[in-house]
Amino acid sequence: MQNVKIGLIGAGQIGKMHLDQYKNIPGVEVAAVCDVNAEEARQVAEKYGIRNVYSDFRELLAQEDLVAVDVCLHNNLHQPVTSAALEAGKHVYCEKPIAGSYTDGLRMVEDAERYGRMLHIQLGKLYDTETWAAKRLIDEGKLGKLYHARSTGFRRRNRPFVDGYGTASFTRKETAGGGAMYDMGVYHISRMLYLLGNPQVQRISGQVYQEMAMNEERRAASGFNVEEMGAGFVKMDGGITLDIIESWSLHLGGLEGSSLVGSEGGIRFSGAVSEKEPNRFSYHTTIADLDMDCTVNLELAALRHQRLSPYPDAYASSQHHWIAALSGQVPLLPTAQIALNTMLISEGLFLSHEMGREVSADEVKQRSVSCSISL
Repeated sequence: MQNVKIGLIGAGQIGKMHLDQYKNIPGVEVAAVCDVNAEEARQVAEKYGIRNVYSDFRELLAQEDLVAVDVCLHNNLHQPVTSAALEAGKHVYCEKPIAGSYTDGLRMVEDAERYGRMLHIQLGKLYDTETWAAKRLIDEGKLGKLYHARSTGFRRRNRPFVDGYGTASFTRKETAGGGAMYDMGVYHISRMLYLLGNPQVQRISGQVYQEMAMNEERRAASGFNVEEMGAGFVKMDGGITLDIIESWSLHLGGLEGSSLVGSEGGIRFSGAVSEKEPNRFSYHTTIADLDMDCTVNLELAALRHQRLSPYPDAYASSQHHWIAALSGQVPLLPTAQIALNTMLISEGLFLSHEMGREVSADEVKQRSVSCSISL
């Protein structure tokens, strides 16, 4: 089979991470790179052996041999570049979150349907061994009727830029749209939605915070106006509920990992219950009227599954899955729809904070405003 040729739009920190991962995936050739910083694009092309270099993404989209593009830009640039790429006939792999707002994400999903192209969003937790094991238990009926999930994400003090990591673009609404919820919460919420079957959201209640001290010079330089922590509660179809806590910065030694419960069993995912003792993936049920708390040999199970699979790397990572789908090996997971539902929840949490009350999904959709940056 010939290599699938793709183009990379955005050669910054995340773009370079994607290029490093593509080196380990057979069947793909990054045949073009684009960045508004022409010198950076040239240096990246030289380092990774990429033939075509652009500083205008529209010129990259005109390259006829490209089947797909990988969009590694700030959140509020996702929609305009993705929509242009879909219209140009390219399949699109876009970094998380889907966009800077629900309405922008919806346009991306609708454009993918309109132009008959695949849209894939980087939801990295969907490919964890823990997620695979949880899905196996759910599909085998070992959890019974699912009814509640908890999404948790913890950083002790690791806010972008102000705590010494990443750029100020992560901390400004005008480029990122949101903070901890959009940066990290998207991973944990999307995993829970995936395992729950991506149910429709009904109502959302939430609160966001920026309370912890930070270096004042960095605060001023960053224009830090997003949340460092968010908490919320979501009601969904079928009586399913989801509670959320996500932190970039929090005065605690840790949080337990996310969890999922049903009528017949429950799952806890790994996470830091203390900085020294992270809890492991576990399955909980009752057998013969005995309450069981079970650990699982995930490594051996995953190895056996990989050896028996006709496409062993098709779900190894978000990018492996993308290339496998482009190659026709497996159908693409509905990451765009899951990412859009995740955005609905996150934006609903912000709106609930603003309104001081619980909000409906319809209210969020009606009030959602485009954050896209004109190009």
